[in-house]
Amino acid sequence: MNAQIPNTKIGMFDSFSNIGSPAIPGEVTYNHAAQKYKIKASGKNIWFGTDSFSFLSKEMTGDFIIQTKIDFIGEGHEPHRKTGIMLRSSNAANSAMVACTVHGDGLLALQYRKTDGADVEEIKFEKNGANVIQLEKRGTTYTMSVATLGELYTVEKIEGIDLGDTLVSGLYVCSHNDNFFEEVEFTNTRIFNTAADDLQQYKDYLGSLLEVLDVKTGERTVLANSEGSWQAPNWTPDGKTLIYNANGKLYNFDLASKTSSELFTDFAIKNNNDHVLTFDGTQIGISHHAKESDGQSLIYTLPVTGGTPKLVTKKSPSYLHGWSPDNKFLIYTAERKGAYNLFKISVDGGKETQLTNTDGLDDGSEYSPDGKYIYFNSTRTGTMQVWRMDANGKNQTQLTFDEYNDWFPHVSPDNKWLVFISFPKEVPADKHPFYERCYIRLMPIEGGEPKVIGYVYGGQGTMNVPSWSPDGSKIAFVSNGYF
Repeated sequence: MNAQIPNTKIGMFDSFSNIGSPAIPGEVTYNHAAQKYKIKASGKNIWFGTDSFSFLSKEMTGDFIIQTKIDFIGEGHEPHRKTGIMLRSSNAANSAMVACTVHGDGLLALQYRKTDGADVEEIKFEKNGANVIQLEKRGTTYTMSVATLGELYTVEKIEGIDLGDTLVSGLYVCSHNDNFFEEVEFTNTRIFNTAADDLQQYKDYLGSLLEVLDVKTGERTVLANSEGSWQAPNWTPDGKTLIYNANGKLYNFDLASKTSSELFTDFAIKNNNDHVLTFDGTQIGISHHAKESDGQSLIYTLPVTGGTPKLVTKKSPSYLHGWSPDNKFLIYTAERKGAYNLFKISVDGGKETQLTNTDGLDDGSEYSPDGKYIYFNSTRTGTMQVWRMDANGKNQTQLTFDEYNDWFPHVSPDNKWLVFISFPKEVPADKHPFYERCYIRLMPIEGGEPKVIGYVYGGQGTMNVPSWSPDGSKIAFVSNGYF
């Protein structure tokens, strides 16, 4: 018999099971406020033809990703105590399965049982030790990704394992010794549907999670979710509100009440996700796809409390990205003469000033809080990289240099740090898709080695507008495809 807590919602999971009848039944707790799970379990092993462990799970179908951060509690009794993410054909002790496994001694392995009752096989990682783990199912291919918080993922995969149409999937703990408990805490646990190959961007959408990330600890908190597409949260300077885009409109999300209300923008109801607040939070700039420009984007301004937008740019397409700290100028990406470059214009409109002139794509411009520099991203050296220039467009200097495509650098309020989104090299340099496996990375303002602070399924609209909290401790962003 497998002792279970069936049909009892435990966070995002549906049941807790003691697979293979461990001598000491396991326990699970969920801290709703902290969004943390803790599993206390015994169990002989997960190996050979049958398993014995404790399992927090839900039934899932299709393709998906499960990710979490794990922390063993205490020194433990066995170096081969193990934990991780598991996908099984059933809760039978001999079930076919695939597991992303972290051992107490740091051993990392992608473990799998191809058929019911078969011995477990594994692919060991050269890397030792990790606390951020992810397991992705895509058809009959399973990909395990591991990192120590701050690092890029190391990846292994196995192909050709058919676990059936409905999988029992979730988090597990095995003490490797039936005489003792082992405890593991799970944070940043997320389950995401992934986009189908035939998904049409700007037409088909996955669900959205509105999240806040602590820059120092990497801990994430889900504030709200939607089955539709939420994008691009700004943080107001008073720290009380996030402003996001959904279906062409803007919304205020009150952080105290966790409720949303529409921000009135009058005729501008086809806004893209390029809305930006002034540094003092009194005005907001928007990019609205206007009838008078044949549906192309024009830039407007209005009070942050709402109102009738005032047109700033007469030429289109123009995509807003930044305000000057003195509220006098707007900077933006615009297509002129077949190329996308960066421009500057008075808040009152008039003649625009071209700041960059390259054949590639320049985008994501943002002033530093002191007004001395503009940070942006550019494909001019082949991949999308982060750049800096003087406020007048001079001294354009590259700041990132690796194989990732880096988008939308945002400057911290204290002018010491940059955060940006990094897409893998497989994504074309000039594309920032809605649904991709990407990172949020942190780097000193003057450049240096970027550090991963967020492991995200998201992309276009995740963090393409300034989204630092006023005290510089957190980032607001959107992840996609929540299950």
